[in-house]
Amino acid sequence: PKLQFAADRIPYEYLKNLPAAADRDIPLGLHLGSLIGHMRNLLGVQELSYLYVDDEELYCEIVDTMCGLCYDCAKAILETGTQFDYAHFWEDICYENGPMISPEMFRRFCLKPYRKVTSFLKENGVDVCFVDCDGNIELLLPLWLEGGVRGFYPLEVAAGMDAEKLLKLYQKDKILIWGNVDKRELEKGPEAIEAELERLAPAVEMGGFIPLVDHGVPENISFANYSYYNERRKEKFNIRLL
Repeated sequence: PKLQFAADRIPYEYLKNLPAAADRDIPLGLHLGSLIGHMRNLLGVQELSYLYVDDEELYCEIVDTMCGLCYDCAKAILETGTQFDYAHFWEDICYENGPMISPEMFRRFCLKPYRKVTSFLKENGVDVCFVDCDGNIELLLPLWLEGGVRGFYPLEVAAGMDAEKLLKLYQKDKILIWGNVDKRELEKGPEAIEAELERLAPAVEMGGFIPLVDHGVPENISFANYSYYNERRKEKFNIRLL
């Protein structure tokens, strides 16, 4: 049986009472879920990889079901009249050396579903879509762009991601990126933090980039070091966001 979307779980009254876009001083985002990431969580990487070979039809059905849930949820929320500044997918389908599915598989199974959701969002005034994916996303990034996603996070430095390189490669696509602050450097103290911020300065100058810690802040970073990083980033780039 087809998985049904539980529309009664949408907080309609709360959404209807949110301020209009012109009356807000912070952006409002719509979370959309994922097409592959949740399947990876349920099955594990190994079983996910076997599934493509053992039962391609089921693999495709799961992706299409996830797409349907993303679409139905977005539709129900947008029907409340709430205005959103951006939408946000989560995937986490890449590791240090690249994606766990090939670009060919992504094109075959995910590109059309992504287009379905992002096209609907654009028709309803949400033309900026982000995806949160750890690891090295370079092989999948052009496919996400083709599927209507413009924004990317967290751009992990340990996985070889480089904000300046991406901006140079995809300027014509007007990509939006955030992250790429190497959290390992924050542990080392003010001198290393200054060098890290200086490394990112050319990318900030290019526009479309907000430097943020490239994932969660680990416990080995002292509060003093993090406070220093945050204050210096604010002074250097005029950025208020954490």
